[in-house]
Amino acid sequence: MRSSHASSRAWLKAARCSRPGGHWCSHRCGPITVRATRSGHGAGDAVIGINPASDNLANCQALLVALDEMRQAFAIPTQSCVLTHVTNALALLERGAPVDLIFQSVAGTEAANAGFGVSLSVLAEAHQAGLAAARGTVGQNCLYFETGQGAALSAEAHHGVDQQTIEVRAYAVARAFDPLLVNTVVGFIGPEYLYDGKQITRAGLEDHFCGKLLGLPMGVDVCYTNHVEADQDDMDNLATLLAQAGVSFVITVPGADDVMLGYQSLAFEDIAYLREVTGLRPAPEFARWLAEYGLAGQGAAMLPDAAALARRLGLPA
Repeated sequence: MRSSHASSRAWLKAARCSRPGGHWCSHRCGPITVRATRSGHGAGDAVIGINPASDNLANCQALLVALDEMRQAFAIPTQSCVLTHVTNALALLERGAPVDLIFQSVAGTEAANAGFGVSLSVLAEAHQAGLAAARGTVGQNCLYFETGQGAALSAEAHHGVDQQTIEVRAYAVARAFDPLLVNTVVGFIGPEYLYDGKQITRAGLEDHFCGKLLGLPMGVDVCYTNHVEADQDDMDNLATLLAQAGVSFVITVPGADDVMLGYQSLAFEDIAYLREVTGLRPAPEFARWLAEYGLAGQGAAMLPDAAALARRLGLPA
């Protein structure tokens, strides 16, 4: 990581963003719509992301353009990402699409990465393409990686090694390319790999610790599948523990329900809760933007004046 920041009022060692008006990251949210940005929960200061239902290039480009137009229209100090395969991102860059962050899932063995359709050489090509696009102004960290315990094991590509060790090897892959964000999707695969809420909690804290030990801008998608022995209380507990432990960011989605991928995560309002009980703050530039739009309150005061906000956004009151 090229730069780091430590503050009692910000997420520990968060990554420097690479967008115009960049900032120190604290979390990202996705999928997202303009409505989510208007909700008053202050989500999205690391990245506003969309997990596309289709990897069709025209569809992905349209989503990227829409996100970039929204970001520029309201001068939001963040960056956008459509979570499509790295080779699609390369093709989109060639088309001139506004690719802020190049996304890819990575794992800790060559065989598991081959299952994802990537190699170190492909990631290196993507890194160079992202740097050449020069979308950043305060940094050039242009990659966003996702990982998760059990990915190699589920593909029988773990070579008999325990899943936590393989997970840390994935962080070594990520670190080689100076990413902006590294996110462990901790409970995504299911009970075959993390059986219940206690194991998901343990794994989330393990991943956070190991990522920080390697100097990564480490975040967590605090999540579980519907067939695992866990519930939203477990996720609330893990999110609270991670906030106290200095996680760089967490994932939030509308209603804590990822309807496309079919698992439960955190909701936008969970960010408001974590900030209120811990005293943590959004990225400084993003906090100023929230204040400008009347979204910077705490608790009940966080709800904006809907009519005033609509006028500010140029929408019908």
